[in-house]
Amino acid sequence: MSLRHLTVTFRMRGGRAVRAVNDIDLDLAAGECLALVGESGCGKSVLASALLGLLPGNAVVSGTALVHSPGTPTAPLDVLSAPEKTLATRVRGRLIGLVPQSPAAHLTPVRTVRSQLAETVRELHGTPRAELRAATERAAARAAFPPDHLDHYPHQLSGGLAQRAATAAALVGDAPLLLADEPTTGLDRDLVEHTVDELRRHADAGRAVLIVTHDLVAAERVADRVAVMYAGRIVEIAPAPSFFGEPGPRHPYAHGLLQALPSRTFVPVPGMPPELSRLPTGCAFAPRCGRATAQCTTTLPAFTDGTACHHA
Repeated sequence: MSLRHLTVTFRMRGGRAVRAVNDIDLDLAAGECLALVGESGCGKSVLASALLGLLPGNAVVSGTALVHSPGTPTAPLDVLSAPEKTLATRVRGRLIGLVPQSPAAHLTPVRTVRSQLAETVRELHGTPRAELRAATERAAARAAFPPDHLDHYPHQLSGGLAQRAATAAALVGDAPLLLADEPTTGLDRDLVEHTVDELRRHADAGRAVLIVTHDLVAAERVADRVAVMYAGRIVEIAPAPSFFGEPGPRHPYAHGLLQALPSRTFVPVPGMPPELSRLPTGCAFAPRCGRATAQCTTTLPAFTDGTACHHA
């Protein structure tokens, strides 16, 4: 996947415009897992939704998002400019899989988990009816979904079970690109590890995985690289070993996120994120940053050498 100048702006009432994703350049190779991290509201999930054409009608998207299908001679598809028919028939579930942030919204309430998984298996793999039951149970097992709950309806599931059902459905297609939007929500630590290990296996099989998460412990376990997002912009991209180990993050916001972990200093980043409709002039993190100078409050830092900071 190759993103260039990806920007998402929401048109609000009264003529206001909110830029939730701002000029993102990002590459993700086959066989790689990239963790996109940051506080809630920074634009992570909006970016993922843009790639699948799942944004509301007041969203304006610009830039390009080229997604490659390994083993095919066709040119990469720009999913941002693709029509809805192409997104529905070629992209969602086939070229790009999605583990949704809100699984209940992606599960049909009047059908059992088994019937929904079976339909996905049959559509994407053409599995014969005689083999469908066993194939469905194997698909459920990949996400540690208990077989004795397959005949339950979505409203009978806990939040964690619904998350596992949605993860199982997303993994069925073995899509070249998998978007996992907060895939560990509602799971205990053992299941978090099982889920991210399955995502790691997905990447190790030669597919690309973008995991959107606030769980830095899970990110450390699964990611090859980490991209840190703040107020709609990428402020740091680093290899996971150097981000979580030595020399550590270079951007002060990324450093603060890491230090807020219970295993570190357990000290939160001071202050609150800015409203995307009222971003300060210069660096958006400057009001919360202990390194900020007058330059930071007047000049937007360029993204250079993996970091957007005047004082990295």
